[in-house]
Amino acid sequence: MSNPYLPKIASIQKVKPETYDTTTFTLQLDDPTERKAFQYRPGQFVELSVFGAGEAPFCISSSGHGRDTFDLSVRKVGRVTDALHEMGEGGQVGVRGPLGNSFPFEEVEGKHILFVGGGIGLFPLRPQIQDVYRERDRFASITVLYGARTAEDLVYRDELEEWQQQEGMTCLLTVDVGAEGWTGNVGVVGTLLQKVEIDVPNAVAFVCGPPIMIRFVVQDLSGMGFGEEAIVTTLERHMRCGIGKCNHCMIGDKWVCKDGPVFTYRQMKAMTEFEE
Repeated sequence: MSNPYLPKIASIQKVKPETYDTTTFTLQLDDPTERKAFQYRPGQFVELSVFGAGEAPFCISSSGHGRDTFDLSVRKVGRVTDALHEMGEGGQVGVRGPLGNSFPFEEVEGKHILFVGGGIGLFPLRPQIQDVYRERDRFASITVLYGARTAEDLVYRDELEEWQQQEGMTCLLTVDVGAEGWTGNVGVVGTLLQKVEIDVPNAVAFVCGPPIMIRFVVQDLSGMGFGEEAIVTTLERHMRCGIGKCNHCMIGDKWVCKDGPVFTYRQMKAMTEFEE
């Protein structure tokens, strides 16, 4: 049996800049057998090794349906991410995973699905959005609300345009700071909640973004009548080793990497960081 703590070798198939400091890397495991066995669900993450620079956790930012590659969208914030951004197509990295739990899918069938993302918080939501829309007949409605600091900070711009035009999907955008040429909404992403009609008793909200954004959006959703089990988020920003050994991601009595990174609001309330 192979050692599960050893990374598998993967090659960079595509490099797509998203913003001035953020890039989406499409990866493929080099070994065909390992590639076939690499099955994941939205919300899961991998530990990525950039040889000579170190290892760090990253959420998988693409649906695994019908493909043998996967995307990691990465912002330059330190040694590992800087080194990754210096690599091009054909570069090799190490991958451990997939790790962690996932967003509910079958459990929310038939409901109105609301996604609320802020900044790079759209990364972990993107696979779930893609999977839900692919099987949109199984859900009552799909609404995507996404905001960033400025228009230049919006990620997946081509895909955002597609979502805005897709039949059966509502996609609204906002920026915190407007600028010349921006004709959309100006304000934090929570202001978009006032612009949509949702059957709250039969809805579930998936939320991800900066901690302060999550806190206020959760408060807004609670005020609208969303139940604690109907608000779901991911907390992968806390993680480091990915296997519950370093204790870096402990919040209360939970390891984000082992017990999450996906949690409901009810679960978050039981954690120290989210106590009211």
